[in-house]
This record gives sequence, C-alpha cells and structure tokens, in this order.
Amino acid sequence: RVLSLELNKDRDVERIHGSGINTLDIEPVEGRYMLSGGSDGVIVLYDLENWSRKPSYTCKALYSVGRSHPAVHRYSVETVQWYPHDTGMFTSSSFDKTLKIWDTNTLQPAEVFHFEGTVYSHHMSPVATKHCLIAVGTKSPKVQLCDLKSGSSSHILQGHRQEVLAVSWSPRHEYVLATASADSRVKLWDVRRASACLSTLDQHNGEKSKASSEAANTAHNGRVNGLCYTSDGLHLLTIGTDDRMHLWNSSTGENTLVNYGKVCNESRKGVKFTVSCGCNPEFAFVPYGSTIAVYTVFTGELITMLRGHYSTVNCCVFQPDFQELYSGSKDCNILAWIPALREPLPDDISEKSLPQQHLNPAYEDAWSSSDNEG
Repeated sequence: RVLSLELNKDRDVERIHGSGINTLDIEPVEGRYMLSGGSDGVIVLYDLENWSRKPSYTCKALYSVGRSHPAVHRYSVETVQWYPHDTGMFTSSSFDKTLKIWDTNTLQPAEVFHFEGTVYSHHMSPVATKHCLIAVGTKSPKVQLCDLKSGSSSHILQGHRQEVLAVSWSPRHEYVLATASADSRVKLWDVRRASACLSTLDQHNGEKSKASSEAANTAHNGRVNGLCYTSDGLHLLTIGTDDRMHLWNSSTGENTLVNYGKVCNESRKGVKFTVSCGCNPEFAFVPYGSTIAVYTVFTGELITMLRGHYSTVNCCVFQPDFQELYSGSKDCNILAWIPALREPLPDDISEKSLPQQHLNPAYEDAWSSSDNEG
C-alpha cells in the first residue's frame, strides 16, 4: 500500500493556516484527530473522519488557537504533540521560548514552561507509565526535562556543546531518550542515571584511523536536525545537514551503514520526518525540498518522491490504521497521501476474468504458500 501512495484527489484538509506549517501530529488513541502548528504561532485541530460518507470530502478544522487567542504562541510553533494516552490534552512548543500544555476541551493552557532560548523540539514518551517527563531541546546545549506531574523543570542532561535540534523518547524503553544537536552529535540517555549519557553515536563505529580525533563520536559531518525511531524502537534514524541519513542499532549504538544516497537537507532547524508503522518492509518519509522522499529503512532504496507541494515540506506524519501520510509545507497546505485504489469495475465483468495487472498490487492478496516460493 505504501508503494502506491499518491496525492489524494478526493480528500482536502481545510486550509486555515495563513503561513507555513512546521509540525503535525495525529493522536495515537483513535488515529482520528490531527494537530498542526504554523510559523505564525497558530495551532489547528482537525478531524480526519469522513462524516459526509461521500468519496470526496474535506477534513474539517474543529478548533484553532488563532492570532487573536490570548494564549497564542507569539512566534513560530515548532512542535505539537498529543498527550499519548488520551485526547484531552496536547502540547506545543515555540520559538517564543515556551512549552504549553493545553486542555483540549477549553483550548486554554493548563501549564506553561519558560526557557532561556528558542525551543526547537519537545517529546513525550509514547510508552511511559512510570514518569511524565517531557524532553525539550532548546538553543541551550542542556537538554531540559519537564515534569508534567510537578509542573516544574525537573532536571537537565548535560553533554552536548551546541543547541539541541531534535529529541525523541524510545518507543521501547520508557527511560531512554535520544537527542540530536548542532554539535554533530547524537546522544542516548537513561534519564534515571546520575551520569545519564549511555552513549554518543559514532558514524565510524569506533574506527579512529578513518576519522581525525575531532570527527570521532560524531553522528554526522554537520548539524544533526532530525531523529526518528522505528516503530519497534530497535533502530534509530538520524538526518543531518551533511545530506546524509544514518540508521543505528539503538541497543548497541552501531551505525548499520545503510546507504540512502544524498538526502537533501538545508534546514536551519529541526526536520520532522517519520517512519511507517505496520508494514513490511518499513519505510521512511523524509521532507526533501518541496517533495517527500520515501526510502526503505533497511535497504536504503529510494522508492519514490511524492510531489504535490509548491514549497518546502517541513513535516510529515503517518496514520498507521489506514496507512496514510499527511504532510505540511511552507505553502500553507496540508496534503493527504493515500494508497491509490484501482478503477471500479463495471457490474457485468467479474474480477476473475480480468488480467491480473488491473489490480493495484497494493490491494492484492499477499498470502503465499511455501510451495510457490521455492
């Protein structure tokens, strides 16, 4: 299904944003509500459900925190995220140096955390049951952990030398956090430990002879501005301004050396890319100029480029229940990409009599018995 993703001509997402869209998130409980954050500080909440029951429909914006809202972010919203366990709460962070915890029902902030510098990224663990920590990457090299329970900034992870552009909790271990920085480094932390840093990923896998001492323990030869775990948490993808993407074994910290070719990345801030969930093989969806590049995660093959935006794509998010992709761009549009369906057949032709190629392979029965494999 993913191999046949195409721009969905039957589905529009209501156009509310008057400026570029930086971040999208679909809540994991029902997979129905989507948040978007714009570079003018506006946040919009959409319902992706088709209420019209017609094939062509528009995903409606239910609410927005617009420019006139008293609690609107003053500058660009860089990250939005739903509370992982229910839709009653969501979070947003912004270049206005704040992280806000919103009550979805009242659209008022229940809590506001203030930082000394621009906030590039924040993330709540999708699996944590024993902690409520929000990891925050800011202009400071120190990674901040904010505790939702106490409402205070609980502790700090020190080790990076420059601003932290992306943060992501492991979907497998609730205390493990990955952070990416402009210092070319990616660090893995266990937040329970006093010396929290577990490892600093090294693109050369410790072969010092190949790298000068300065380049040792760097994940990229440039700023690292994107991080994404595979859905099982066993691997971590990183992208950097060296136009490279690397796949790491998240338990050993080893660079798997998968070659994705040139992954164009000129962003000065965090890039929000994503991976598929529930398909085999797994795919990575990476903003690439005004397109989205689709790679196979484990072989590095560039499968296709999704074209439809008029300007730089800033973010994409995957909806696993329907294997759909949504993307947000500087062109103010959110586009929906879905597997292409085959043409409907006239009633008098049975499917059996048709040559097989009329079926989109995405919708074919993938079952096979071992007899015809050998």
